[in-house]
Amino acid sequence: MTEVLITGAGGAIGIHMLATVLQQTNWNVVATDSFRHKGDFDRITTLLLGLGYDARNRVHILPHDLSVPFSRRQVDRLHHVDYIINLASLSDVEDSIQEPVPFIMNNTALVLNMLELARQCTGLGAFVQFSTDEVYGPDVADGDGHPEWDTILPSNPYAASKAAQEAIAISYWRSYGVPIVITNTMNNFGEMQGADKYPVKVQKAVADGRTVEVHTSCDGQIGSRHYIHSANAADAVLFILRRGDAYRHQSGQIDRPDRYNIVGDARLDNLEMAQKIAELMGKPLTVRHVNFHADRPGHDLHYGLDGSKMKAAGWKPPESFDASMARTIAWQKANKEWIS
Repeated sequence: MTEVLITGAGGAIGIHMLATVLQQTNWNVVATDSFRHKGDFDRITTLLLGLGYDARNRVHILPHDLSVPFSRRQVDRLHHVDYIINLASLSDVEDSIQEPVPFIMNNTALVLNMLELARQCTGLGAFVQFSTDEVYGPDVADGDGHPEWDTILPSNPYAASKAAQEAIAISYWRSYGVPIVITNTMNNFGEMQGADKYPVKVQKAVADGRTVEVHTSCDGQIGSRHYIHSANAADAVLFILRRGDAYRHQSGQIDRPDRYNIVGDARLDNLEMAQKIAELMGKPLTVRHVNFHADRPGHDLHYGLDGSKMKAAGWKPPESFDASMARTIAWQKANKEWIS
């Protein structure tokens, strides 16, 4: 039976990766999380209680702090996994700016420990290093987005830590033959997302009749992003894995691992995002424009990725932005404890 190890499985994206694997495959899953940061065990229990016995029976939960190496017993348990999907990372930009050293040390230590585990896996088909658009730095408002392998130019310690993870993974691909695949995505949303994220903040403010802050530059530009539901991003990862095992380094022929941008079907500025959420909630929206970026040089106004490679490969988001956002808002309205 195929087995996959998902790190950060209790996180806002990891829980949708876990759900998608259980719903779309018959694979067994090892779900690991430290539950010390943004990972929440309640996400996993909420998911599993809503699934049938067969799905629940295919999950083994392994609490582990990935900044610490795996024990010999853990390696013996995990060395035969077929795939590793490495989602775990600290990801809050503001936290990284306030405390860069522990932030970067955590994210680099965890990828090293995961790659050391991967070196000992006997039949690993792919190690998916789940990364971010932010490694490329800002995009222009009306740009086509960064293509795969664009210049790496991180603006803040979070982005730098993700770029470092990618670089370390590439070195293990080259030096040790670890079958790396890098994915870059941006601005996920979905059910059970953290209350500190913009879509949830907007939903809470609109529900309470409060003013929504919209980040705007001093010259009137409103920050923009591509948005994607985490279930769509998870579907893209499975699409990549189903294409076959990751290719290996071949001197003079293959000099870099495969890399894919996972991009949603909607690029909206922050005001448009707030308007869409208020529209779906059927409530009025009051906004206040705030020049959030004036004294925060590590924050970028616009992000963008070019999704043409995945599109050419035959993938498209299985659910539209409007449909997935409507479903998310309806779920969170019925489960208010997740946005309180």
